[in-house]
Amino acid sequence: METAATDSPKPAETPEAAPCGLTSAEAAQRLARDGPNELKEPERSLWRELAGHFWGPIPWMIEAAALLSALVGDWTEFAIIATLLLVNGAVGFFEEHQAGNAVAALKRKLALRARVLRDGSWTSTPARGLVVGDVIHLRLGDIVPADARLAEGRPVEVDQSALTGESLPVTRAAGEELYSGAIVKLGEARAEVVATGPRTYFGRTAKLVASAHTESHFQKAVLQIGDYLIGLGAALVAVIFLTSLFRGEEVMETLKFALVLTVASIPVAMPTVLSVTMAVGARFLSLKQAIVSRLAAIEEMAGMDILCSDKTGTLTKNELTLGEPFALDGVEPVDLLLHAALASRSEGGDAIDSAILAALPNSERLAGFQVVDFVPFDPVRKRTEAEIRDGEGRGFKAAKGALQAILALLPNDEPPPPAVAERVGEFARRGYRSLGVARADAEGRWRLLGVIPLFDPPRDDSLETINAARALGVRIKMVTGDQMAIGREIAGQLDLGDRFLDARAFGDTKHHESAVLSKAIETADGFAQVFPEHKYHIVDTLQQRGHIVGMTGDGANDAPALKKADVGIAVSGATDAARAAAAIVLTAPGLSVIIDAIAESRKIFQRMTNYATYRIAETVRVLLFMSLSILVFDFYPVTAVMIVLLALLNDGAILSIAYDHVRPSSEPRRWDFRQVLGVGTTLGLTGVVSSFLLFYLGERALHLDRGFIQTLIYLKLSVAGHFTVFVTRTRGPFWSVRPGRLLTLAVLGTQAIATVFAVQGWFMEPIGWEWAAGVWLYSIAWFFLNDRVKIAAVRIFSPSGEPGLLKTKVPDHWHSRHHRPNP
Repeated sequence: METAATDSPKPAETPEAAPCGLTSAEAAQRLARDGPNELKEPERSLWRELAGHFWGPIPWMIEAAALLSALVGDWTEFAIIATLLLVNGAVGFFEEHQAGNAVAALKRKLALRARVLRDGSWTSTPARGLVVGDVIHLRLGDIVPADARLAEGRPVEVDQSALTGESLPVTRAAGEELYSGAIVKLGEARAEVVATGPRTYFGRTAKLVASAHTESHFQKAVLQIGDYLIGLGAALVAVIFLTSLFRGEEVMETLKFALVLTVASIPVAMPTVLSVTMAVGARFLSLKQAIVSRLAAIEEMAGMDILCSDKTGTLTKNELTLGEPFALDGVEPVDLLLHAALASRSEGGDAIDSAILAALPNSERLAGFQVVDFVPFDPVRKRTEAEIRDGEGRGFKAAKGALQAILALLPNDEPPPPAVAERVGEFARRGYRSLGVARADAEGRWRLLGVIPLFDPPRDDSLETINAARALGVRIKMVTGDQMAIGREIAGQLDLGDRFLDARAFGDTKHHESAVLSKAIETADGFAQVFPEHKYHIVDTLQQRGHIVGMTGDGANDAPALKKADVGIAVSGATDAARAAAAIVLTAPGLSVIIDAIAESRKIFQRMTNYATYRIAETVRVLLFMSLSILVFDFYPVTAVMIVLLALLNDGAILSIAYDHVRPSSEPRRWDFRQVLGVGTTLGLTGVVSSFLLFYLGERALHLDRGFIQTLIYLKLSVAGHFTVFVTRTRGPFWSVRPGRLLTLAVLGTQAIATVFAVQGWFMEPIGWEWAAGVWLYSIAWFFLNDRVKIAAVRIFSPSGEPGLLKTKVPDHWHSRHHRPNP
């Protein structure tokens, strides 16, 4: 709750200019009459969602295979294929519905809030609870929560380009209307709500959360693998189909087998695995006080190698402490603090204003002054300014802000005394920010009163966070609007380095010097005297030099840089505009949660890489073995029913990979199609060799009948296929990372079912327990061999050999103090 302080200066107000707002009872009555201040989204029809999983290219192919089975009268196959269709649809529906619920929960956490005057005091309330007649307070960076009419006061500038198409901010004065969804770009004002919900100009308050179906670079790459597998499968199936027709085999049976084999080669579970993995990661991060507004950003963060971080409130506590004020000759320190307090407001919650008001020795002195007009701080002016009238009716102005902004107010013929620069330099070397304070007489002539030093100490966890980021291969660059000396001092305390650039020099760079500047930006440890447009330039330059960049921000003018960054992060206390532009919103102060986010993103990346490698290996293994068996030996090694059972059991268990225990890389991860395709194909070819060896042993050495051999091969393909999951989930030996319990239980459970089918002879010729045990031992032996083949393939296809994996539990327990900065 925000409550206006009684001891702070009050502006001149009239009942019309600043109404007292509604009572809680009145607001409740109007809310019941008009409904909440929101647009009701169309309710998701569960039946329509469910039906969607039975409509599309993949379901059509399964349905066609079932129809062909019914036409030829093979009701057993029809029942199994129909079961595959129903199970895939049901599991996909359930998991994606759960993912949708997770995203809806994140939306509720990011719901817009508004400062509203109720029962005579200011409170913070969800924007959906606003009603017509409410008085709201708007400040820089706020998203206007409802259509509202400005009260008396200074004009404000708002960006309503998303609503009206106007490319530049527009000025709105008292009595004019602000549209819901517009962003306050300059100024501060009170306004009265005139329309809510569907009755607003555009109705929508703000779309803060992106769709769960936004595709990232990695998602597109995984889907490209799906296209590759489908293409490979379609080509081999076409060859089988044409060969069978050439041999004079029955057309309907051949077509049905071709369709079923095609279904087996399609990565049916891929979209669901993507959705579930993303939702699991988002839920984890929400527990860590980081709300993901664009799910794809989790994957982008896996490759992030540079994080540009704000200093104030992110690396530091944003708990300002005042040092000993430096007052010029003829000015008492208490008068210096008084004028700084007159240029402050308690209701805005600004950290500097709060520190100055708290440091004023006798706050009762403020009661003798009246604030006629107040100009709030903005990133361009870098100062606040108040027009004051004292108890005798005499008028003057007071201003406080960045020293260079205050010095710009002084007459050209009155430069500040040399002692000012000397004292400011001393403050900066000690890590203090210098706040200038000035006063203007009735004629508007400004005079510098002195300088107030402000110290914002580093957060207790910042050094550990930076060290943990280094352990993950992420370099943090400080971005601050403070002077170079202050930035270097704080950076020195945090061991960030001392290579700082003055961002003011960016605009003076000649064309032939741009390459030099780009290199300097890349190698710099931090940037001082940064304006919002400099942040955008920094991000753009780093991206052009091949980096994946994260950027933190909290203000409205940070929005372009947050959108430009690969991973935009709105820090705790950020404005609505910054939250709307960011991909991740932190609800706790500091950067520590970002370490969890980086580790979790790399875990997700690793799970998806494991799944892609497994899927490639299995498709190559089954399709190539089937194709060569039919073309060379004129033998169908498994029946259509067996293929359906393979797909049913494998897809049912592979969803658990979203919960697998993995060890993330100690370095930023980027998509390596060569490695995934190379390792997957190599394992697939090894599987083809093992399958043909079993076929040779069964037919030539043991002289088994082909129906018996088909059951042996079915069980081998099922058991060895799922053992491949445990091979592909690590880049080193399979025992180097313990598998997740859910994945282990899912694999063992499905293979127990497959074994029972083979032993009992359900839909196939029975083989008994002894032969089943032999197939298990055969698959386990090849599992150990495949693991060694995998390690060799990783070394061949990975540019730097095996990717670096963390040997400690830094991602899970990064705060354990076991890590030191890299040299």
